[in-house]
Amino acid sequence: MNPVLQLGDDRPQAASRLGTLTTAEILQLLAEHQILPLLVKEMIIDQAIAQIESTPQEEKLACEQLAQQSQGRQPPGMSKEQLQQIAIRQLKLDKFKETAWGGDIDAYFFQRKPQLSRAIYSLISTNDIGMSQEIYFRIQEGEQSFAQLAREYAQGPEAQTDGLVGPVELQTIHPVLAKLLSISQPQQLLPPTQIGDKIIIVRLEKLLPAQLDRSMRQRLLNERFSTWLQTEMASQNWLLQPPDIATV
Repeated sequence: MNPVLQLGDDRPQAASRLGTLTTAEILQLLAEHQILPLLVKEMIIDQAIAQIESTPQEEKLACEQLAQQSQGRQPPGMSKEQLQQIAIRQLKLDKFKETAWGGDIDAYFFQRKPQLSRAIYSLISTNDIGMSQEIYFRIQEGEQSFAQLAREYAQGPEAQTDGLVGPVELQTIHPVLAKLLSISQPQQLLPPTQIGDKIIIVRLEKLLPAQLDRSMRQRLLNERFSTWLQTEMASQNWLLQPPDIATV
């Protein structure tokens, strides 16, 4: 079989380098290193954007933006034309996302807003229900500050920050805690609550509602696209066929 990929240097003094690979060897490596799913993913994207059109002006701007991002440095083994094709492909992919999901992104945002909102809160976690009740009453009665008690009794990383946590997105924390924070008022001290093997005392300091700005819009478009792409990949059945020796 004829080699189709040269790796390294083919000079005699470089004989110990990686050498050449045949079609069969490349296919085997694709499977062994789990690169085939990545290839399938890119083929799905190519098919999706095949009918997306772009103007010369849009393509020129996309190429200029990519050049700025790479600070004029050209990756080894990649030509200027290949870089331009990457920029144009990304342009078409962005247009595909906007065409497919841009029309209902507002509704999707309001659906996701509770999880995307962020909270700043004070937290003390312990393993002792009796101690947690004592801490709760001390804070409630103003005997000691939340920060003082967190430094003294908290058994989690919040002990290093005077009990203060955040801002963090509600979707990134335990669902029970997220629910408590979402229905609390600022400075409202909540009684001890068990979450898993911990007893927590929590006080909402500030709730920061998510905003549908430009970056959030792009994030949601990417999220919708990622979900779609995973579904498309799951529906694909691919099988490596051994190459015909006579044609390789």
